[in-house]
Amino acid sequence: MDWLDHVTYGNSLRTWLLALVVAAATYAGLKALEWLVLKRVAQFTKGTKNRLDDLALGVLGHTRPWFLAVMALFAGSQLLLLPGKASSLVSLVAVLTLVAQAILWGNAAIGLFVEDYAARRLEHDAASATTVKFLGFLARLVLVVILLLVALDTLGVDITALVAGLGIGGIAIALAAQTILGDLFASLSIVLDKPFVIGDFIIVDTLMGTVEHIGLKTTRVRSLSGEQLVFANADLLKSRVRNYKRMFERRIVFGFGVTYDTPPETLRRIPELCRQLVEALPDTRFDRAHFAKFGPSSLDFEVVYYLLVPDYGVYMDRQQAINLGLVEGLAELQVEFAFPTQTLYVKPEPSEPPAQGR
Repeated sequence: MDWLDHVTYGNSLRTWLLALVVAAATYAGLKALEWLVLKRVAQFTKGTKNRLDDLALGVLGHTRPWFLAVMALFAGSQLLLLPGKASSLVSLVAVLTLVAQAILWGNAAIGLFVEDYAARRLEHDAASATTVKFLGFLARLVLVVILLLVALDTLGVDITALVAGLGIGGIAIALAAQTILGDLFASLSIVLDKPFVIGDFIIVDTLMGTVEHIGLKTTRVRSLSGEQLVFANADLLKSRVRNYKRMFERRIVFGFGVTYDTPPETLRRIPELCRQLVEALPDTRFDRAHFAKFGPSSLDFEVVYYLLVPDYGVYMDRQQAINLGLVEGLAELQVEFAFPTQTLYVKPEPSEPPAQGR
C-alpha cells in the first residue's frame, strides 16, 4: 500500500486518513457525550426541586452541532504538519468557535436565570424583577466584551492599544449621543432607585396610566382611555411623578352647604351626623367635621376622613354611601342643601306730595 505514503500538502495520505478518522470519532464521541449528559441531567431534574439543575440542562441544550464539528476537526488537525499560516488559521477558527459557543452558553445561563427569577418575583416584587432584567442585559454585554477581548488576546492581538482606542472612541460617541446616554442612565436610575415599577399607576403632569414597560430609552404607559403613552426616561425623571400604586391610604376632603335659615341647634348636630356616617362604613377612619365658614349663599361644612385602602373604586363606593346618608339625614333634620341664590331687596322711594296750585 505504497499509495498511502504519498505526500500531499506535507502529510501522507495515511496521516490524512488518520486525522479524518480521529475527527469523525471525536465528533461521534462528543455527540454521544452530549446526549448522555442531557439524558442523565433531565432524569435527575425530575426528582429535584433545585432550579440549578434545570439551569444546567437549559445551558447544555444550547450546544450547537457546528461547535462540536469544529472541535472535532481541530482535534484531527493536531496529527497533521501544517504550514504556519494554515496552523494559525485553524487555531483562529477554533478559538472563535469556542468564544461563540461560550457566548451562547453564557447568554442562555443569564437569560434562563432572569426569566426564572422574574417569573417568581413579578407578582410579589415587581421592582426586583425589573432590576434583574436590566442587570441581565448588562451581564450579557459584559460577557460578550470580556470573551471577545480574551479571544483577541489569545490570538496575539495587543488589546491594551485596543482598549485605549475604544476609550477614545467611547468619549467621542458619548459626546455625539448625549441624549441617548442620558436616557440610558435615567433608565438605570429608574431601575435602581425604583420610583415606579411595572404595574404601577402613575400621573406625570396631566397624563396618567399604568406602567407597561421600562426600556433602555423609553418607558411605556397604558392610559385610562386605552392608548399607549411613551415617555423618554430622562424627561420622565425631570417631571413630577405621582405614584398611586404606593398609596397606603387615601385622604378625602369634601364639603357641602346648608341654607342660612337653619337653626343653630340643628347646625350643631350636623358634624355628629357626618361622624356617624363615616364610622359606619368599613375601611374608613373619621378625622373631623366642622362648620367651616359662611359662604355667599350657604353655611359651609367641611368633612375629612381617610380611606384605609387605595383602590379608587372603593373610594367612590364609600363617598356615594356618605352622600346618600347626608341626603337622608339632613332630610330627617328638616335641613335643606343650599344652592347659589341671591336675594334682591328693593327699597321703594318715598312718594312726593302733589304740587299746590297757585
